[in-house]
Amino acid sequence: MSGSSEIMLSCPMKIIEYSSQYRDDMIFMVLEAKNALGRIPHLNEDLLDIQGNYLDKGDPFYLALSNESRVIGCMGYHAIPGTDHVRLQRLYVKCSLKRCGIGSALLKTVEQHAIQHGKTRAIVHLGNQDYWESRLFYPAQGYSFLSENYMGKELVPW
Repeated sequence: MSGSSEIMLSCPMKIIEYSSQYRDDMIFMVLEAKNALGRIPHLNEDLLDIQGNYLDKGDPFYLALSNESRVIGCMGYHAIPGTDHVRLQRLYVKCSLKRCGIGSALLKTVEQHAIQHGKTRAIVHLGNQDYWESRLFYPAQGYSFLSENYMGKELVPW
């Protein structure tokens, strides 16, 4: 998937490859999501430069957009050098829209991209125990615990 490819979903959103025109809206959504978790909102530095930290390295980053073209979710991955594995990164969903399928749609998009690029396994760091939602979400998506804070899944073509 490259260029202007989009995946349209049955719910009122679409998933697109990252575009810098949505940078500020994405940052606002991530900070809002962290605030809703009761955490002091701070931004992971890789999110300040998606182009340099993901796209220029050949790694994807996707945005979920509402019908009004507002960022309502994001996710990417980093290929793990020397392996056919990927490390999932920065799955965030607008707090008022959780449990509407946005996270699942982003995850499926990222997994499909990985498969298309010859990747066979996805690994995700769950964060500390405060991130309880990730500990419920990923098992529901077929992920298994590798250790206390990591989960993984074999990626198989659809």
